[in-house]
Amino acid sequence: MRTFLAGCLSTLFSVLMISCGNSAKPDVKSALVDTANFTTVQWLDSVSRNYGTVLEGEKVNVSYRFRNTGATPLVIGQVRPSCGCTIAEQPQKPIAPGEEGEIKAVFNSEHHPGINHKTLFVNANTKGVQNFSLQFVVQVDKKPS
Repeated sequence: MRTFLAGCLSTLFSVLMISCGNSAKPDVKSALVDTANFTTVQWLDSVSRNYGTVLEGEKVNVSYRFRNTGATPLVIGQVRPSCGCTIAEQPQKPIAPGEEGEIKAVFNSEHHPGINHKTLFVNANTKGVQNFSLQFVVQVDKKPS
């Protein structure tokens, strides 16, 4: 009986996850290929930033503000960090024309002494270029033994 219930719950959970996952993705995918609805973006912060020096083990919060300068909603399809030491956050909802948004990330400097050059690869429904590289550098001083 316990195995049967576990199997039923597992199946129900899988169906719910598939249902939820499929409802949002087609809109993002279609926005990223529908050139009639492409827009423009203005990066309000430099796309190449220096966060100075931190002590190994510190976490560095990075952010990049932008504005939708076009006439249609701006959709950020993906924000992918260049390595596993950085966790990125992206806007989940489209950014209306004239509105501002922000891409955030956290760099974990643990086990990364020295100069670190990191990149966030961003994909959006923008005219001309759809892929952007947001870069930052941080010097990590080794923590004392």
